[in-house]
Amino acid sequence: MYRVGLGYDVHKLVEGRDLIIGGVKIPYEMGLLGHSDADVLIHAIMDALCGAAKLGDIGKLFPDTDPKYKGISSVLLLKYVKDELDKKGWRVINIDSIIVAQRPKMRPYIPEMEKIIAKTLDVDVECINVKATTEEELGFTGRKEGISSKAVCMLEK
Repeated sequence: MYRVGLGYDVHKLVEGRDLIIGGVKIPYEMGLLGHSDADVLIHAIMDALCGAAKLGDIGKLFPDTDPKYKGISSVLLLKYVKDELDKKGWRVINIDSIIVAQRPKMRPYIPEMEKIIAKTLDVDVECINVKATTEEELGFTGRKEGISSKAVCMLEK
């Protein structure tokens, strides 16, 4: 059996926070606001995986009202999702994702993001694809107010 999942996440850019995307700390004057480390890429990937495996969404698994998730690394949350997939007999076939940000440029960090995600999910890095785009200065991402990410995955049981 195969299942496909779709994920989306968005966070506001603010001063005084680290910018962490795909598990990589990216040098930038602003970071993403959120209860955890606000890693939009990993959040979108987790939502896609949860959707495909019928685990609900990340808000259900990791509520922002629970203090134990305050400031937590999204890589740790992704590992938890992987463990839940394993319990239900699901295996990741592939993930395709995109980061939408006017700035900073993501391309230099994408190979490391792919490695971190692949290692956390215990899959070959060839199974993970991360892309980045701008919105040509349109919308909230174009105005550098936030960053969003989308992901799609395929699982096999």
